[in-house]
Amino acid sequence: MIMNYELVIGLETHVELSTESKIFCSCGGHSAANEPNDCVCPACSGMPGMLPVMNKRVVELAVTAGLMLNCEISRYTTFDKKNYYYPDLPCAYQITQLNHPICTNGCVTLKTSNGARDIRIKQIHMEEDAGKLVHSGNASFVDFNRTSVPLIEIVTQPDFRSAEEVVTYLNKLKNMFRSGGISECEEGAMRCDVNISVSPEGSEEFGVRTEIKNMSSFEAIEKAIRYESQRHIDALEYETEELVQETRRFDDASGKTFAMRNKETEADYRYFPDANLMPIIIDDEWLEQIKASKPEAVDEKAEQYREAGISDKEIDMLISNHKISKLLDDTVALGCNAKDAAAWILTDCMGILRKAKKTVNELEVTAENLAAIIKMVDGGKINRNAGKKVLIAVIEDGADPVEYCKANGLDKQVDSSAVDGIVDKVISENAQAVEDYKNGKVKALQALFGACMRELKGAGDPTVIKELLENKLK
Repeated sequence: MIMNYELVIGLETHVELSTESKIFCSCGGHSAANEPNDCVCPACSGMPGMLPVMNKRVVELAVTAGLMLNCEISRYTTFDKKNYYYPDLPCAYQITQLNHPICTNGCVTLKTSNGARDIRIKQIHMEEDAGKLVHSGNASFVDFNRTSVPLIEIVTQPDFRSAEEVVTYLNKLKNMFRSGGISECEEGAMRCDVNISVSPEGSEEFGVRTEIKNMSSFEAIEKAIRYESQRHIDALEYETEELVQETRRFDDASGKTFAMRNKETEADYRYFPDANLMPIIIDDEWLEQIKASKPEAVDEKAEQYREAGISDKEIDMLISNHKISKLLDDTVALGCNAKDAAAWILTDCMGILRKAKKTVNELEVTAENLAAIIKMVDGGKINRNAGKKVLIAVIEDGADPVEYCKANGLDKQVDSSAVDGIVDKVISENAQAVEDYKNGKVKALQALFGACMRELKGAGDPTVIKELLENKLK
């Protein structure tokens, strides 16, 4: 008789923090590196006699993450050494937190096709990342650039019951941390260990647990959960194999998981307090400062954008990137309409970046300059076309929008008689295009319209010009 089984999942999610330097030294963060081992110093490479110095910003970002996940903030927090040998770990131990983690007892609510579910956060702790092994032929190389890059690890209780819930949770974390400036959560900067077991439905005991290590692709995580849960069910139902507690890896090509090693226990790592790092005391004043700078909750921000008339697709784009979300908020704070400002950012600014083959993080425009352009267009000082020209100059050359308009004559209003004269001139000088239009070639009208805009140097109202052209041609 085939039984019904329940899937039980817990997650350990490692998130690389957006700091200018590493967690225990002044070397630049991982993104600062250009070549292997060019962002390394005696401290992060494990040279004898070098002592770690705590990065205060790491503590603040970890506390902010805890507040966003409704955690209790530990006012007394310490570091521990986790001992294991691996070539990309120069000290043969990792500095992490076991006994007094920075945040505990949090909770986040998910909404999926099965309804709402609360996921309990066991703890968030700070730790340093390891280096990276690069394999080439018969040789292996070690790149220590990533060594000591600051991480937080978010450990949940085993509260997930489906792959859909896991992916929904990870997407929510990504949006929260990006909008809060905690992490960019790009591929590699957000990695997940999935702990999974299967037990008969209604059973009070969990089944044998396996851990799938180090996955950064949400698609791969979903595939791995589906494969591994079925492997467990087959083992329980048909005795295809004996399940053991172990660590496994997921192979994307085959879509299967494979055993790596027996799952370590706490005792295997021989944790002990790190005597080189003093305890961190978070007093009331410091905690209140962090709370004051805590970003608005993603759900609340999304609802505000929705009420302003911004579409759900645009909202997803905005809250997934802290930089453009902040640009929108700051532009709106200067008196611009939120829906209008979102269109300028997501359509015009992004279009300029795409043409220049740049990423959103390379966008160079201040809220003050963007607001000035929008207000000039809304106030009728320049038309939308001219506004886009100004925006290009601001983004590409750092131009001042008001000065650029004056220097290029874009702020001059063109009276209706001048527009009428220009339209007559264009019609008389483009007989072939006029004839083509009369013969049903719609594109000819666009050619005539373009000629009018060139004559007016983009200063005319496109709607008025097009309407005038059509009337005269009739």
